[in-house]
Amino acid sequence: MIYLPKLRQPIVVVLGHVDHGKTTLLDKIRGTAMVKKEPGEMTQEVGASFVPTSVISKIAEPLKNIIPIKLEIPGLLFIDTPGHELFSNLRRRGGSVADIAILVVDIMEGFQKQTYESIEILKERKVPFLVAANKIDRIPGWKPNENEPFLFSLQKQSPAVQKKLDELVYNIVIQLASENFNADRFDRIRDFTKYVAIVPVSGKTGEGIPELLAILAGLTQRYMQGKLKFVEGPAKGVVLEVKEDPGIGHTIDVIIYDGILHKNDTIILGGLNGIIVTKVRGILLPAPLQDMRLAKTGYRSVDEVSAAAGVKISAPNLEEALAGSPLYVAENESKIDEYKKLIEEELSKIRFAKDVKGIVVKADSLGVLESIVTALEKRGIPVRLADIGPITKRDIVEAELAGKEEEEYGVIAAFRVKPIGNLDTSKVKIIYNDIIYQLIDEVEKYINDVRERKKRRTYDSLILPGKIKILPGFVFRRSDPVIVGVEVEGGIIKPKFPLIKDDGRKVGEILQIQDNKKSLDKATKGMEVAISIKGNVMVGRQINEGDILYTDVPKEDLEILVNNYKDTITDDMKEVIQEIIKIKRVEDPLYGLGIKL
Repeated sequence: MIYLPKLRQPIVVVLGHVDHGKTTLLDKIRGTAMVKKEPGEMTQEVGASFVPTSVISKIAEPLKNIIPIKLEIPGLLFIDTPGHELFSNLRRRGGSVADIAILVVDIMEGFQKQTYESIEILKERKVPFLVAANKIDRIPGWKPNENEPFLFSLQKQSPAVQKKLDELVYNIVIQLASENFNADRFDRIRDFTKYVAIVPVSGKTGEGIPELLAILAGLTQRYMQGKLKFVEGPAKGVVLEVKEDPGIGHTIDVIIYDGILHKNDTIILGGLNGIIVTKVRGILLPAPLQDMRLAKTGYRSVDEVSAAAGVKISAPNLEEALAGSPLYVAENESKIDEYKKLIEEELSKIRFAKDVKGIVVKADSLGVLESIVTALEKRGIPVRLADIGPITKRDIVEAELAGKEEEEYGVIAAFRVKPIGNLDTSKVKIIYNDIIYQLIDEVEKYINDVRERKKRRTYDSLILPGKIKILPGFVFRRSDPVIVGVEVEGGIIKPKFPLIKDDGRKVGEILQIQDNKKSLDKATKGMEVAISIKGNVMVGRQINEGDILYTDVPKEDLEILVNNYKDTITDDMKEVIQEIIKIKRVEDPLYGLGIKL
């Protein structure tokens, strides 16, 4: 007789771009499950809905000949609150608490920004996933068949609609390929370990829900037995959210992913100002079948709960608990110290202050903070300080210091946090957003804008290479300031640029440039203009009609121009640079050394 280990239910998360139907799909799964359940079967847990195997089997019943599967898992535990932020908090050492994810994609729109962000987080946390290609009911000409399996509903559609569906699914296949995933429609896959399954569904009509549940259950059972083995030991979990509940005080919503939690257990978790060690006063669950997002009261108390489960824990000293923190049950004193050290190590990787040039990041939870810092660093934006909680004076001081070192880094990226009290924030830029990818986009744009501004400011302050010829017959004033007509033979001239002769001798500085009595801020190759030159200079002595003059470009300015603004150097300017280097090297043999045009 083959012994099958006792398995816990897999933890399923739902991710995807805003408005692609994550919540509608979850509600449909819960609603369909509610209809098919026996009394007392379907349970609500904090932040989660448990759909038992018997319900999954009933929903998938019509598919038994197509997807033959004998379920050994107790059911599926869906994390009820979809979104990157809460998924980010489902973190554990080396990965995620989630066993599998549903990536919801609007079949009509395909991948959007948050879809790609979801995939990045799934890759980082090593979470396998399948794609729910949602909103098939919006395909032009689609005839809905309430709650039917997708494969049955598809047969009732016209050939044109079937063709359109294939095109839309193929579009998702291509987009997944760009992220290095092989994918196909679920019914065309033979090896689910090598392909991402795409399940066409409608969160509105319920079509495709039977296949989605059957494949989720089958995949987790078949490929995750090792991970799903039930462990009868002290509980391990992760803090999903920290709340203040009327009449109860501060509580934490926790997903228990391993072991058993008892009332009066000693729990260890991360806090805003250090590790919290406290005793479980109460384990609370909402009243049966109540939607957690609406449940404000009506909790029932239980004495213990086994993984996997979502629970609300009441205990002393939870007001500073950190969302996203690991939670461990310690059975003795030595375990308390061991777990404290483990949590401290983990938190120090996420909450840090480094002596580097970079920005400040503040967020309301550990998982989100970690996701933001990872995403910023992938875009080449360094982080100097990363922490949880409201913006403090210390954060502002750090951002000010960063801004003094590099102007573009005087930024605080704030996710769902605000400054404490009346802090002076005038010297730093605070960028607020409660969507991760938008916050990162805004920070990147601000940094690039400041860099561009700096670049322009620096470029505008450079003395640029220029070459002019004094036109014979166009001397309007012979002595200081000399006024002559010139032709620009290469490069650029501007007021305040110093001039030298072709033997390196200094002539003076351009005071003004005029064309038809209009003042100009610059003149470029081919232009004929009048210029005034201030200095100890006179036509007929220091300079003559027909002379060639050059701008006197300092060595540092030439290096900055070539190293930082190469794209502004025109072909005629290159020639002028080479001539200026020859002139200047007579006095300074190192002038222009290493310059590559």
